[in-house]
Amino acid sequence: MKIAVMGNTTEKSTRISASLKEKLVDAGHELTTTNPELVVSVGGDGTLLNCFHRYSHILDTVRFVGVHTGHLGFYTDWRDYELDDLVKEINADVGQSVSYPLLDVQVKYATQKDPSHFLSLNESSLRRNALTIKTDIYIRDAFFESFRGDGICVATPTGSTGYSKSLGGAVLHPRLEALQLTEIASINNRVYRTLSSPIVIAPDEWITVKTQSAADYTLTVDQLSSHNRAITEIKYQIAKERIHFAKYRHMHFWSRVEDSFIGSMREKDEDGHEL
Repeated sequence: MKIAVMGNTTEKSTRISASLKEKLVDAGHELTTTNPELVVSVGGDGTLLNCFHRYSHILDTVRFVGVHTGHLGFYTDWRDYELDDLVKEINADVGQSVSYPLLDVQVKYATQKDPSHFLSLNESSLRRNALTIKTDIYIRDAFFESFRGDGICVATPTGSTGYSKSLGGAVLHPRLEALQLTEIASINNRVYRTLSSPIVIAPDEWITVKTQSAADYTLTVDQLSSHNRAITEIKYQIAKERIHFAKYRHMHFWSRVEDSFIGSMREKDEDGHEL
């Protein structure tokens, strides 16, 4: 199998990546960063997000698997002390996978003719550098509300456990394939009124954000960001593409939520012993 192993720059991740590469080569696999069939991220969820964006152009042919060098994350199923078990699963691979929905982000800039297109695994947010933003929100091309406040966040179901949750959004199971819009510090008075609650919309609907003329917008797409841009409109919808994870030992979504926010599951040390 053609496999890419990608880690972050920490000493531990570099060491684990080198060990995994050696084990994979010994097992007869081909290491490559060009059109891999499997991408193994070594680090944390941030490392896996980097891998996703690097290979987002070949999502139909690539699967992902995450090795965490700390505690298990939402996208990382394996710990760094389980490399031998992971290699055994890769050796027995028959193409099994589980997929998650993605967020399609189309951005119209005042300074360019054609819109820019992005894919997001977690969420996208819009703010201004120093001032509040003023936007009109449309759902399926029908006007919904005028928003004024610090910003907005649109998240996928898996991304609902991140920034969206900290803004009071609900945690959504990925099979719902719904988008969730949450407001960031909305202004509500006799002049400006918003729903002031998270909005969950169906997969066949879309959200359009039409912005007030300004040249200092900051747009984030997962960990990527662009600053000081004149944005006129953003369209959010469920993407046609999906991300596929190799289903060797893919943890159930609610188990990830429990492990991350409640924590009654027992952690293990580097030798695999319960703490």
